Amino acid sequence: MITLLLGILYVYALGKGQMARANVTKGNRFVCTAVPAGADLSCPVSATNRVQSASAQEEELRNTIVQLRETILQQKETIVSQQGTIKELNAKLSRCEAQAQDAPREGKGRGQGSRRKDYNKNTMGDLPRDPTETIEQLGKTMQSLKDRLQNLEQQQQVRVNASGATFPNELRDLLRRRLSDLENQLLTKVAELEEEKAQLYNETAAHRQRTENTLNSLLERISELEKSNSAFKSPEDFKVSLPLRTNYLYGRIKKSLPEMYAFTVCMWLKSNARPGIGTPFSYGVPGQANEIVLIEWGNNPIELLVNDKVAQLPLSISDGRWHHICITWTTRDGFWEAYQDGERLGTGDNLAPWHPIKPGGVIILGQEQDIVGGRFDATQAFVGELSHFNMWDRVLRPIDISGMANCSSYMPGNVVPWVDANVEVFGGATKAALEICEDRLFDS
Repeated sequence: MITLLLGILYVYALGKGQMARANVTKGNRFVCTAVPAGADLSCPVSATNRVQSASAQEEELRNTIVQLRETILQQKETIVSQQGTIKELNAKLSRCEAQAQDAPREGKGRGQGSRRKDYNKNTMGDLPRDPTETIEQLGKTMQSLKDRLQNLEQQQQVRVNASGATFPNELRDLLRRRLSDLENQLLTKVAELEEEKAQLYNETAAHRQRTENTLNSLLERISELEKSNSAFKSPEDFKVSLPLRTNYLYGRIKKSLPEMYAFTVCMWLKSNARPGIGTPFSYGVPGQANEIVLIEWGNNPIELLVNDKVAQLPLSISDGRWHHICITWTTRDGFWEAYQDGERLGTGDNLAPWHPIKPGGVIILGQEQDIVGGRFDATQAFVGELSHFNMWDRVLRPIDISGMANCSSYMPGNVVPWVDANVEVFGGATKAALEICEDRLFDS
């Protein structure tokens, strides 16, 4: 199209030039020439001036052609740019119309379907070859696109007015009401729970009070029974009975031990339990539950533990008769002695040497402690009777031990004496009157 326009303009220019030359040959012509100020106006026009005038006209035509060509090239670039813009807008409008057609409104869907047929056609078409018509066609196309955009905006506004404008407000009000209801329900439930908690606390406090009153009554009754049973001839004339191998029958010495560098412990024992009589006594301190333990467990011999170190003792007392047992120990070289019925049956050393006995522990009769004062093992429980448990913070002389075993003398322990007020029993263990020397003679 541009080439055709250039050709027409060139033919037109050539025609004009031939007509000028024809006019020169056919007749005279008048040429207007610019004359400088002060020049002689009577000077005639020469033929050279006429040739220069013709050449100026041709130059003017050439400039016009060049300008037209540049204008056409600019229009071509503008047209190409507008074609790309229109195609892009066309694609966007097609997508918008496709989304608009998906709205759940059948009547409007059918009405938009007919319009979609018109809008889906190529709005560019074949542009006219005339630049003026092309510009007019572009203007129509742009107006058509504006109309389609306006229609889409109107449809979108109608949809928003129909469903979107009031729905969020209604939904917001509904949610607010629902949240308010839930909040009220939650507050009501919290109040009910608080009330139930208060009632439960009151009931628990009342139940605790009743339980404490009952326990106090039982303790008072037990104390009365113990006092009645404590009508012994002397405070030391009683025994503790542990008839079953359980982890809840035991006795407890109320007094604790001071720090000691030697000790002597003596007691009367009676047991026929097999295998092993169990643990007649144990002393545990924080950090060491086996500070001092006397135990016969299973088929092992009787063992003395000091700071969890072990020495086996040559004692045998599981014949169901009363036997007097004494054990001495000193921290110097860890030296120990074992007496049965006043006779020294064995000695040894290197049992926890230079270890001081730690203070502030708990003495348990009849159980071995895994923690201080508790966690007993039924298989290690003592089964039998025990009496006259005394402890000293020194090593007794053999004559003193023999005198107690023969009932010729009695020496209460200077650290732990055997008196009724110093011994507690738990779990079914009992205290009963005992005259040990008479019972021993009866057994023999």
